[in-house]
Amino acid sequence: MSVENLKNKIKEKLKFAPALGVSFKFDFGDDGFIVVDGKQNPAVIIEDNIEADTTFICSLDTMRSLVDGTQDPTMAFMMGKLKVKGSMGNALKLAALLED
Repeated sequence: MSVENLKNKIKEKLKFAPALGVSFKFDFGDDGFIVVDGKQNPAVIIEDNIEADTTFICSLDTMRSLVDGTQDPTMAFMMGKLKVKGSMGNALKLAALLED
């Protein structure tokens, strides 16, 4: 799954999300990134590689599994497949969004 496909799947989930109040960045290393501005309502995906309140570092495969619901975000974190820079409280907001 490409970054573009992931962006589209995340956009679908954001349509139903409550106001997040924070920004998230998904960093896939050389494969790219996705930035979600949850300070806007509804949240939007930003094309620029900007700093965010919380950054998640993982592979595209891990992110695909998180978005598809085949990987639990907490388990991915505990297994080292998902790293978090920033607020863990914000990370929990993301977990709630992905589980919907």
